[in-house]
Amino acid sequence: MTVAAGLGLLVWRAVQPAQVSDGFASGNGRIEAVEIDIAAKTPGRIKDILVKEGDFVTAGQIVARMDVEVLESQRREAEAQLRQAESAVARARSLVAQREAEKAAALAVVAQRETDLTLARTRQARSEPLASDQAIALQELDDTRAAARGAQSAVSAAKAQAAAAAAAIATARSQVLEAESVVEAARATIDRLQADLNDSTLKAPRDGRVQYRIAQVSEVIGAGGKVLNLLDLADVYMTFFLPTAAAGRVAIGSEARLVLDAVPQYVIPAQVSFVADAAQFTPKTVETAVEREKLMFRVKAHIDPALLKKHIRQVKTGLPGMAYVRLDAKAEWPAALQVKLPQ
Repeated sequence: MTVAAGLGLLVWRAVQPAQVSDGFASGNGRIEAVEIDIAAKTPGRIKDILVKEGDFVTAGQIVARMDVEVLESQRREAEAQLRQAESAVARARSLVAQREAEKAAALAVVAQRETDLTLARTRQARSEPLASDQAIALQELDDTRAAARGAQSAVSAAKAQAAAAAAAIATARSQVLEAESVVEAARATIDRLQADLNDSTLKAPRDGRVQYRIAQVSEVIGAGGKVLNLLDLADVYMTFFLPTAAAGRVAIGSEARLVLDAVPQYVIPAQVSFVADAAQFTPKTVETAVEREKLMFRVKAHIDPALLKKHIRQVKTGLPGMAYVRLDAKAEWPAALQVKLPQ
């Protein structure tokens, strides 16, 4: 009976919170981790879920797949439209080349007609004095004048055709630009659909543990519909509360120690990463010092990610415990709060 009582006393003492000096502060808290919802980007039906609740996953691991039959058909349609648009570009460019050839031919005709005009005017110039001297008949003079006028009209007509050819080139080039814009739009549609297809394969964004399934296979979910909830086991911390006097002395980066109720034999090192700038509990009036002492501030102490990775299989959230914070950098940690980790 005496031995049993002695063992009971030892166990009771082991689980009691460590006593600390004035250079330290302590508070009750609970282990928490960042939660990540793995969700579908686009609406659709869940085709498969590849993990179970409690499974550990690594960053980039495929955890679920959405049905992509509709997206694949849309991509095939967009690819067909791209081929049509590329054919339209080729036709438009061919038309530009044709119009440029027509313009070159029209300019050649202009040059020929201008040569004819020069020759007709030369003949007219020679005929004028000869007709005055009655060396040639007036009819011949009239013929040279008519030929000159006809040559002038032919030059004007040829220049009009050249201008029309130039306008046709501009139109054809605008058709090329329009067809190329359709090609770019089709390519952008394909890229967007491919991105949606890639996003339909749901992957773990980081290492962690699957906490629970939110949806099941064959369920239809909307855009942003959640499928799984993941705990980021590289971002684990204890949230606890300290009174005004202690919270005012805690600095970001202060050293902390965590002792969990489930495993009181271990002391886990941590570091203060957050101190609330507003009290979580505020009395109606805080005019007296006694009332101000009732103000409690939320504090977070993060555990080193490298340490978490080393013991990732033992990391669990929701466990209650005690957090101890060193307020005085010169204070020595008591023996009961020396770091002690599982092997």
